Amino acid sequence: MNLQYFVEQVLILAAGGLIALLVGWSFIKSDIQKYLRPDAVAPVKDENDQLLQLRLQAHERLIIFTERLNPSNLFIRLNQQGFSARELQSVILHEIRSEYQHNVSQQLYINSASWNILLKLKEDTIALINNAMAALPQDASGTDLSKKVLEHLAEIQESPYALMLEMLKQDIHHLF
Repeated sequence: MNLQYFVEQVLILAAGGLIALLVGWSFIKSDIQKYLRPDAVAPVKDENDQLLQLRLQAHERLIIFTERLNPSNLFIRLNQQGFSARELQSVILHEIRSEYQHNVSQQLYINSASWNILLKLKEDTIALINNAMAALPQDASGTDLSKKVLEHLAEIQESPYALMLEMLKQDIHHLF
């Protein structure tokens, strides 16, 4: 009789243990399978894809910034009939600084050398505008400032803006 009672108790405990094991398994089954699968590296791939997308977007924005920084585009976009040279200079410098502030965070996603060259191009553009303004008489018009800057750019063999665009494009090609 003790043997029968012992077997019943063992079966009851075994059944309870089996039920507890099945319930526990159902809770952690998906987690265990996720870690045992060979495609468990997918989250890293997704993160790399997201980083690549951010880097491409940064390059796109900096290409736009370079185009907008180009004085020939600045004058077309910002010069209005009747602007004095001083007014146009002020509007252009404000636009350059505003565009830069809008894009400053993109340095996280591009090559440091490219960012430093882009920063130098921005500073050189500001200096070009200021130097051209200094060479003009006080009563000069916005058109006079435009002509002076564009004449200086025409003397340069290779456009620094085109070179910057080419560098950004090469950086993009290095991503692949």
